Amino acid sequence: MLSSISSVQGVVVMVLGLLALGAEVFALVDALRHRPDAFIAAGKRTKNFWLLVLGVATAVGFVTNVLSMFGVIAFVAAAVYLADVRPALAQVSGRGGSGRQGPYGPW
Repeated sequence: MLSSISSVQGVVVMVLGLLALGAEVFALVDALRHRPDAFIAAGKRTKNFWLLVLGVATAVGFVTNVLSMFGVIAFVAAAVYLADVRPALAQVSGRGGSGRQGPYGPW
């Protein structure tokens, strides 16, 4: 009984780790795709800053447990980029929308 519980916990931690690593890699690749001037125009830090933060976060997420302090910090760095910086970059780049988009443009 105890063995099956610990194996289920191991699977859950592994899945959480893979999801966190996926978010970190996605954030890093997304930051690579944007132009450097878009970061400044959006009022965020520089592209090099975010590439450094997300690169370190991806490396830390790859080598540590997601539930460790460093694993959580790495995920939070990617989450901040995805929740705050990415939408601002999309708005500046013209890829963001107000949500009121019809087939022929905004309405």
